[in-house]
Amino acid sequence: MRHTVVERELELRLVLSPERSIPVPARLTYRSNDPYAVHVGFHLDSDFPVQWTFARELLVEGVFRPSGHGDVRVWPAKAKGRGVVLMALSSPDGDALLEAPAARVSAWLERTLRVVPPGSEGGQLGIDEALDQLLAQ
Repeated sequence: MRHTVVERELELRLVLSPERSIPVPARLTYRSNDPYAVHVGFHLDSDFPVQWTFARELLVEGVFRPSGHGDVRVWPAKAKGRGVVLMALSSPDGDALLEAPAARVSAWLERTLRVVPPGSEGGQLGIDEALDQLLAQ
C-alpha cells in the first residue's frame, strides 16, 4: 500500500499578549498511514522542532467553530481583518497560543481530505490486510 504525505510550511504567530506576537516557522504534516492525526512542528530557537500531534478532525472542526478541550483547543477568529485559526496548546512545559492563517490551513486540510476522505481513515490502517496475512498462515 502506497502512503501519501501532505506537508505545508507556513508562518504562525506565537501570541504573547493581545498587542504582541512573534513569527514562528511551522510545518503541517499529514500521513495517510496515520490517517486520524495531524502533526505540527514548530521551529523555535532550537536544533529540534517542537512536535505536536492531534486529531485531524479537531483541526477541521476548529476552522469553523471552537473545538477540543484539555491540551489542544482550536477555534476561528479574526486578526487585523483576516481570518485566522487559533490553537491553544498546553503541556507540562507550558502553554502556547498560536495564530495560523485560516486560508492556508483550510487549503492544506482540503488536500488531506482528498487523500483520505472523512470516514475512510480505518481503511488506511491496513488492518484488514494484516488480518488476512495472519489468518492465511
